[in-house]
Amino acid sequence: MLQKLGFLPGFNKQVSELGAEGQWSDGDNVRFRYGTPEKIGGWQQLGADKLTGAGRALHHWDDNAGIKYAAIGTNRILYVYSGGIFYDIHPIRTTLTGCTFTSTSSETSVTVTSSGTNGLNDGDIVKFDAVSGVTAVGSTYTDGSFEDTKFMVTSVPTATTFTITMDTPESGTPLSASGSASVLCYYRVGPSQQLAGYGWGTGTWSGTAAGPATTTLNTTLIDDATVTDVVLTSSAAFPSTGEIRIGTEDISFTANNTTTNTLSGGSRSVNGTTRALHTAGATVTNITDYVAWGEASSADFTIDPGLWVLDNYGTKLIALIYNGQCFEWDATGSTSTRATIIANAPTASRHVLVSAPSRHLIFFGTETTIGSGGTQDDMFIRWSNQEEITGTDSYTVTATNTAGTQRLAAGSVIMGAKRGRDAIYVWTDTSLFLMRFVGQPFTFSFEQAGTNCGLLGKNACVEVDGTSYWMSENGFFMYDGQLKSMPCLVEDFVYDSLNSTPKDLINCGLNNLFGEIQWFYCSAGSDVVDRVVTYSYVESKMYKRPIWTTGTLDRTAWADSAVFDKPHACAYNATDHASFDVTGNTDGTTIYYEQETGTDQVDTGGVITAVASNILSGDFDITQKRSAQGQMLGAPDLRGDGEYIMKIRRFLPDFISQTGNTQISLLTKNFPNDSAVTTSFTITTATDKIDTRVRARSIALKIANTASAENWKLGTFRLDIQPDGRRG
Repeated sequence: MLQKLGFLPGFNKQVSELGAEGQWSDGDNVRFRYGTPEKIGGWQQLGADKLTGAGRALHHWDDNAGIKYAAIGTNRILYVYSGGIFYDIHPIRTTLTGCTFTSTSSETSVTVTSSGTNGLNDGDIVKFDAVSGVTAVGSTYTDGSFEDTKFMVTSVPTATTFTITMDTPESGTPLSASGSASVLCYYRVGPSQQLAGYGWGTGTWSGTAAGPATTTLNTTLIDDATVTDVVLTSSAAFPSTGEIRIGTEDISFTANNTTTNTLSGGSRSVNGTTRALHTAGATVTNITDYVAWGEASSADFTIDPGLWVLDNYGTKLIALIYNGQCFEWDATGSTSTRATIIANAPTASRHVLVSAPSRHLIFFGTETTIGSGGTQDDMFIRWSNQEEITGTDSYTVTATNTAGTQRLAAGSVIMGAKRGRDAIYVWTDTSLFLMRFVGQPFTFSFEQAGTNCGLLGKNACVEVDGTSYWMSENGFFMYDGQLKSMPCLVEDFVYDSLNSTPKDLINCGLNNLFGEIQWFYCSAGSDVVDRVVTYSYVESKMYKRPIWTTGTLDRTAWADSAVFDKPHACAYNATDHASFDVTGNTDGTTIYYEQETGTDQVDTGGVITAVASNILSGDFDITQKRSAQGQMLGAPDLRGDGEYIMKIRRFLPDFISQTGNTQISLLTKNFPNDSAVTTSFTITTATDKIDTRVRARSIALKIANTASAENWKLGTFRLDIQPDGRRG
C-alpha cells in the first residue's frame, strides 16, 4: 500500500534520530520555503581579484548619483568595490622618507632602512612611492620593482630597519643601502584570528615589550614541519625552554644547547602562525614571555582579531578600526583618494554607528577624554553634535549643542550596537539596552530591556522589521518590544560544537530574499569560520514552529540585498596567500561573492565547483495499531512503535522542481543503536518509480546532490510499505 511521507519543516537535533520521527534531523546547504526543503542558491565571485587578509566587515551604500559601493574591511586593508573593481582606500599612518634598499645574493629578502624610527611591526602593510636610484645599480630589482607596490613586512630587526620578501631572489649585483624611496605605512588593524593566550592583552597586536633577546639564524630553516631544530648565531641569551619568532612564524622549543647554539624539541608554526622558509641571517626574537601577538604573561586573556565597524553618514563611509581610530571616506570624490581620520573624534572605541534620523555619530566603549586612548572605558558612550562630526566641539558637551555622553551600568563591556526601527539596541556582555533619541536637553534616553542576555560576539546580532535577533552565551534571543528566548531545536548541537574563544569572529547576516537570519561561527577545533546556523523568521511565523537549519557555509562577513540585488559575502582562505595587491602576503586571502545566484560556486575564469546539498529525516517505523484511516485503507500507521519489521517494495519520488540528478538513500536499522545500512538510488527527471527490496524495523530518508548544475525542491514522496513480521 502506497503511503505519503510528510515531515515537519526545520531540523530537530535536540533529540535522537528516532526521537526526530516525522521531522528532519540533519542536512547541509538546504532551506525551507513554504514548509518544503530545497537546495540553497549558489554564489559567484565579484571582481577578478583576491583580497589581502580576512574579510571581517562589509557595508553597502550608494551616493546621490545612484552609484553603488561596497566597503570591505579585511584585517589588513580597507577596500571599496564599485563597478566590478576593488580600490584600496586604506588610511596612511605615517610616511617614511629617504629609505634605502639592501639585498642579498640568491635571497628574496630585502632590508629597507629609514632615517628615523619606522614604528612598524611584523605583518604591517607598506607601499613604496617616489622610488629612484635602484635601476642603475645592476641588481635584479629596479625602481619599478618597488614603485607603487605594496608589501607585507616580514620582520623588523631594528627600529630603523624592516625586511620585505620579493617574488624572485636577487640574481644580480646586490643592493647596498641603494636607492631612495618614500614608504607609506598603513594603519595597523590586527591579526586574522582571535586566539586565547596569556598576558595583559593591552598592547599592540604584533608587538613585543622592549628588550627581548634577539639573534640571527646561523643556517637556513626549511619549510618542513618535521624540521624543528633551530641553529642560532648565539643562543646564550635564550631560556632553556620557550618560544621564538622568525619573520611571522612562532616556533616552540624544549631544549637549548648553548654549546651548539641549537634550540630543539619543539613545534613549528605555533600560536596560529604559518610555517615558512627562513634563510640564514634572519632575525630570531625570544617571545617566551609573550603569546603570538600579545603582551607579557600574567593571566588568561584573548587576543583580539583585526576587525572593522562600517557605516555611512550620507555619502561618506565611516570606518572604525576595532579599539582604534575612526576614519571617513567620501564616495563623491575620486576612488583614488584614501580614508582620513575624522578630526576631533575619539581615537579608541569598540563600536560606532550613525543614528537615524537624528544623524549623530555615536561611539561605544570609547574614551572618557578624547584623544587619550588610555582613558578608553568599555562601558562609555559618546555622541557628536547633531549633523556635525568634524567640528572642534562636535564631541564636547556644551550648552548650545546636542553632543553627550553616557556610561551604562549593567555589564563589564559594550559588545555591540545595532540601529533599529524605533531605537538603537546596545548590548553589553550581560544585558540589552535601548537607546532612543528624545531631543534636548538629554538628546538620548537609555532603558535596560533585559538581563542575562548579553551579546556573544560584537557582530552576532541583526535587526529586521522592528525586531532584533542575537546570539548570547545563554542561547538565542529576540526583542520585539519584549525580551524573548528563542526556541531552538539545534541549540545543543550549535553550542556543543562552538569554539567559544574566537567569539568576535561570529557574524550574523540577514538574507531578506528568503526571510533568513544566519550566524556564521567557528566550530570546535577551528580558528576560522566554518559553520552556519540559520533561523527562518518568515517560515517560523507561517508554521508557528521554530524552523532552524545548520550547515557548513563559511562566510566571514555578510551584507543583505538592500543596495545590490542580491546578498554579498566574504569567504576567507587562510592558506591561500596569492592576493592581487600585496607582495609577500602570508595572511590568507578573501574572495568577494554574490550569493543566491545559480546552482554552483563560480570563481574567476568561470571555474565551477559544485555546491553539494543534502537533507536527512529522522527514523520512522510502523505499527499494527491502525488509526481509523489506516483501518479503512488496510494500511499500517507510520510513526509507530517499531513492533513490526517494514518491507519496502518501491518508492515514488516527487520533486516540485529538479535539475540534473538527485541521489535518494534509504537508511535502515533494526535497532536505534545500530549502524545504518544505506541503499542509494539515482533519480533523474524521467524516473517514475524505484523498485526496492529493503527490509528493516526503522528507516530514514536522505536526499542529496553532489555534482554541478544540480538543483532540487522536494515534493511528497510515497513508499509502498507493508508489515513483515516482528523479527528482524
